Amino acid sequence: MSMSKIKMPDKGKRVRASKLERRDYKWIYLFLLPSVVMFLMFYFVPILTMFFTSFTKWDGFNAPVFNGLDNYTRLFSNPAFVISVRNLIAWSLIGIFLHVGFGVLVALILYHKPRGWKFTRAVFMIPNVISAAAWALIYKFIFNNEMGVLNNLIRMISPDFNVQWFYTSPYAFWAITFTWLFYAVIVTLVVLGDLMAIPEELNEAARIDGANQWQITTRIHLPLCRNAIGTSIICTVTSRVAMYEAIQLTTAGGPGDDTMNTPLILVKAIMDMNNGYANAAGVVMFLIGVIIMVIINKVMKMNEPVY
Repeated sequence: MSMSKIKMPDKGKRVRASKLERRDYKWIYLFLLPSVVMFLMFYFVPILTMFFTSFTKWDGFNAPVFNGLDNYTRLFSNPAFVISVRNLIAWSLIGIFLHVGFGVLVALILYHKPRGWKFTRAVFMIPNVISAAAWALIYKFIFNNEMGVLNNLIRMISPDFNVQWFYTSPYAFWAITFTWLFYAVIVTLVVLGDLMAIPEELNEAARIDGANQWQITTRIHLPLCRNAIGTSIICTVTSRVAMYEAIQLTTAGGPGDDTMNTPLILVKAIMDMNNGYANAAGVVMFLIGVIIMVIINKVMKMNEPVY
């Protein structure tokens, strides 16, 4: 075909389309404006305030007095903070491999729609509609030595078994862990959504090529769900960074400092009218969250296209 017969786009039409797109962007910016204002008022400004006051001695009422790195020096030299970092690392690893792993496994099972899968999905969601505070109190009774369900079941096998789970080391750490470990419905729903979006043609093509179900799952389903799995890991680990109710209402960081974490240090500092020190703990939590997001984004390649 000769170049003379190729119909080139009219320049005027291109200009009009460009102006139309810019006009549409104005409406998009207008609708985004309330969200931007809300973010600046309730997130960005408080974050800046937190960073600034973390370098001050401040009781929350009088004007902050600059004290340099004193709050951070006290925080990093606090034995309770060292234990809280150790606990965070342990809980994060448990969350990544067991909590997220269990949620992904349930999603893979529900994806194949076995008998009763809708009922299972509904029952699996029930613990997650209960508040964290209420769930902590429920577990306080489940792990109770005298009347708790768990110990009474164990005594059927070992009559002399007596353990105060939330008040004895090292059992307290694992008692706190079990309050959230197997309740991974958010992970399941996020991953299940990605599984449902996989074109059936990919599965059919793999079967025609002779792939078994294990190969389809490991080489098609899981790689195509990496964004959902990465998001689940971020949510799980950051939840461990901010975990407060389950610990405060059961062990309060004890026995000793066995179940201590940074939010408990932060709240205690606020109760002691030491807001500068509390904000230093808040800055550390914020930076840990940002570092976790960056690392997981890199490892899971979440910014790269899946298909």
